Amino acid sequence: MVMFWASLLAISILLYVLLDGLDLGVGLLSGLASGEARRGAMLGAVAPIWDGNETWLVVTAVILWGAFPVVYANLLSAYYLPVIVMLLGLILRGVAFEFRYKTQRLRWIWDLSFAGGSLIATFIQGMTVGALVEGLPFTNGEYSGGEVGWLTPFAVLCGVGLCFGYALLGACWLVRKCEAEVRDVARRQIPMLAIGVLAFLVAVFAYALAEHLPILHRWIDRPYLFVFPVIGAGAATVLALSILNHDDYLPFYMVAMVFVAAFGTLALSFWPYMIPSVITVQQAAAPPSSLAFMFWGCGLIVFPLMLLYTVVSYSVFRGKANTTAGYH
Repeated sequence: MVMFWASLLAISILLYVLLDGLDLGVGLLSGLASGEARRGAMLGAVAPIWDGNETWLVVTAVILWGAFPVVYANLLSAYYLPVIVMLLGLILRGVAFEFRYKTQRLRWIWDLSFAGGSLIATFIQGMTVGALVEGLPFTNGEYSGGEVGWLTPFAVLCGVGLCFGYALLGACWLVRKCEAEVRDVARRQIPMLAIGVLAFLVAVFAYALAEHLPILHRWIDRPYLFVFPVIGAGAATVLALSILNHDDYLPFYMVAMVFVAAFGTLALSFWPYMIPSVITVQQAAAPPSSLAFMFWGCGLIVFPLMLLYTVVSYSVFRGKANTTAGYH
């Protein structure tokens, strides 16, 4: 049961990063768009699926709360402030998405709110992961870093890096879903965003070497982890070729593969810890009776239904978006 829930947690996090990452990326890029027609087409590309994408964040929180309550409690103790700010950003972009359609005179405010909410949520997500990788201050198994113990240069760097990563994912989604000017502009943005992601990865590796982060020792002890960077490099090569060949569909899948490779690297680098060097998966797990009780509801019914809903929604709204009908 512990391995089952750890696997479901990993799948939920990965699905959230990929699915909500693409519409957060579109939100970031919408702040750079000029003209109402172009911005409306960009939002139309994510309108049918964006609110369902965010549901995977709720699933992640529920699994942590029910199956790994020790980690849930400790991480919230550390991340109360950034999590609240992230949720406010997600709420702001959700409200802005609907309100901008209802107004003309004040639409510019809601456009800024949508882009700003996307930026806040993305940056906070990257920053919290960066702080976890670098190592949060714990004493006797309890968080002891204060209100801003997570705020470090490395965490800020990771926040900026995720902004580039989500924007790249969003640009590839626009290439896949849109046509004409919106697609062409997004295609031109992809090389610049990809260079930004590459620069971020180089900076992270250099910082890890300079600061002797513990995660590097796991790479030395587990050479099989290098298979993930190889997969990521292969996907990046195919991405570059697909952009040169003006392919509309391959770029998104290749960037998604890069994210999968990065997530696999991070997850296996953590193993068997959920909070590096502090709490293992076994130590964090709820009692077997609780895990079994959750299995019959969340694991056997809710989770498969959500996967089915996601597959059906993306299947129904496959193909190019109709940019002339409006996203409502």
